[in-house]
Amino acid sequence: MRAQWMMATAAVALLGMAAPVWAQTGAAPQVASAPVATSHTVAGGLDLKTLATMDRVSSPVLSPDGKRVVYGVSSVDYDANKSASSLWIASVDGSFEPRKLVVSEGGASNPEWAADGRSIYFTSSRGGSNQVWRTDADGNAAAQVTSLPVGVSGFRLSPDNRSLILGISVFADCDTLECTKTRSDTAAKDTQTVYDQMPLRVFDRWYDGKKSHLYVQPLNTSGLAEGAARSLTQGLDADFGVSGIEFARDGSLLVSTKLLGDRNAFTNNNDLYRLSLSGGAPVNLTEGHTGPDYNPVLSPDGRRLAWLASPRENVGGDQPVVMVGDADGKNARALTSWDRGPSDLTWRSDGRALYATAADQGQNRLFEIDARTGTVKTLTDIGQVNEYDERAGTVVYALESFTSPTQLFVQKGGETRQITRHNAEALAAINPSRPDEIRFAGWNGEQTHGWVFKPANYVEGQKYPTVYLIHGGPKSPWTESWSYRWNPQVYTGAGYAVVMVNFHGSPGYGQAFTDAINSNWGTRPLEDLQKGWEAAVAQNSFIDSSRACALGASYGGYMVNMIAGKWNEPWQCLVNHAGVFDVPQLMNAMDIGTFIHEFEGATWDRKEVYDAQNPETYAGNWKKPMLVLHGSRDFRVPMEQGLATFSALQRLDIDSRFVHVPNANHWVLEPKAWVNWQQEILDWTAKYTGSSR
Repeated sequence: MRAQWMMATAAVALLGMAAPVWAQTGAAPQVASAPVATSHTVAGGLDLKTLATMDRVSSPVLSPDGKRVVYGVSSVDYDANKSASSLWIASVDGSFEPRKLVVSEGGASNPEWAADGRSIYFTSSRGGSNQVWRTDADGNAAAQVTSLPVGVSGFRLSPDNRSLILGISVFADCDTLECTKTRSDTAAKDTQTVYDQMPLRVFDRWYDGKKSHLYVQPLNTSGLAEGAARSLTQGLDADFGVSGIEFARDGSLLVSTKLLGDRNAFTNNNDLYRLSLSGGAPVNLTEGHTGPDYNPVLSPDGRRLAWLASPRENVGGDQPVVMVGDADGKNARALTSWDRGPSDLTWRSDGRALYATAADQGQNRLFEIDARTGTVKTLTDIGQVNEYDERAGTVVYALESFTSPTQLFVQKGGETRQITRHNAEALAAINPSRPDEIRFAGWNGEQTHGWVFKPANYVEGQKYPTVYLIHGGPKSPWTESWSYRWNPQVYTGAGYAVVMVNFHGSPGYGQAFTDAINSNWGTRPLEDLQKGWEAAVAQNSFIDSSRACALGASYGGYMVNMIAGKWNEPWQCLVNHAGVFDVPQLMNAMDIGTFIHEFEGATWDRKEVYDAQNPETYAGNWKKPMLVLHGSRDFRVPMEQGLATFSALQRLDIDSRFVHVPNANHWVLEPKAWVNWQQEILDWTAKYTGSSR
């Protein structure tokens, strides 16, 4: 019954979501081109190192009786510049304080309870590669379950506890795991790689030709591996995600994938398939639908299948509908006409309702959907729900907000209670700013939404320098969350007021609002940003509009470049991380082949449209100082985009600086690198706003 926050299509999160937890790596810290000074945070503010070293809570899973919850915590060792994952357990009724499980030593993540509640399975790399392990319900002793020649990316435990379904990255034409290992070891020594089709690169690595396949691993009566793991997807040219599988009562699996071919890189058309545990070809359950179908979930009685279906192929931000049909996918119907678009789905344990999360007016709320009528009920208010689980009428969910990192909450019998308080000491030392909402008439006179934060040292009657934070995506809205990329509390803690706006293109305000950005990246959202800034200044006298800088990453960096050419008057400085300079070049060089549909066609077919929305077109008007930051391993927005931005700035003799983070991908993940990266931004904004912090 566990559900995780997932994007409906790959295109939704292409250009800038909040960064995940720090990479588990022991690599040397990344350094900027010059040393940076320590930031002097104002009283009550959040300093960079405190944020970088906060524990991160995730993966809540309720025990079968609904009385306990096991969950993950990622903790940072700042001096070693890496993180470690551990498992914790808490009681739903508060009968004992949350505690770290002893078996966490050596790393532990992705917990799952056995059906009898007497043991917990998890993954760990303590043995040299990522494998499945098992512990007792109290977490006192660990036993290794799998010992495969290659690592496991994820797993699911069968309802009868007799087998594991494993996700393993393999060469599809290899008939053994040893074959995959041998070929991988050989490929690592090759001096060149030849490609005959897309993809070439995937986010931050060159594509190695492997597919994520599913294996079944039998278990003995002790819950340990017995016999060899057997492929369920041998030879199939497709990727199968373990998090998206569902167990059917007849022993088959329901999965979401696309069977690939020469043109697979240019479609997001996933279908639902049934896989037999005894072998045989997969059966397509949604063959007639050209949009993506995903997140299949069977009702507790096994009679009904629900899933999410996006109506259109290759349309970023296309809000999925909840489909319900027979267990074989027949007699399907749309359960709701809800204009929000959930990002996940699971059944309530009594089969009378489903749970889902969705962006909604700047929040990411948990909802309950009546399985018969489709009536939607809101279960949470302020904040972003990332993951949740339900057992026996108890719901546990992970919730964060603008003023708090993720904590776990339970709902039962109409009452809500917080059950974790991680980072309590760090939070007690700060006074996070609670924002005021602003609503104003944006593009086409349509209501647009945002927030204004006071600085941490706010004194009535004083004016403060201000930063305007611009979100990425572009279809990844600001939501009430505790970000480890662009946390507004970092800037309020440095003495700034902060303005954030969900411009057209942002999900959570209806499909038409999201669609309005298509082929209009640089116009309609820019109008919203202009009108949002005017509203923020007019309604908040503490904003000193003569000391303001605009900051953004990914699509936000694209918009910073557009602002530089089309709306540079209000700004004393600009900050562009992983941003876009040349949109046509990006569309033909990025790692995702479907993103051209943001402009409704290829660059050569719609050249005038691309040129009109391209920052390079307006670069001759640039005049404001800009900080440019980019990582070498960024294949989502390749570093050449940042290099071109900096080259143009230098050619125009504009005060500018380029910060190269050699090991970073589209996010800056390592703790020390992140602190240095943010410090560069704070130093740059202070230089041009006169902020002493």
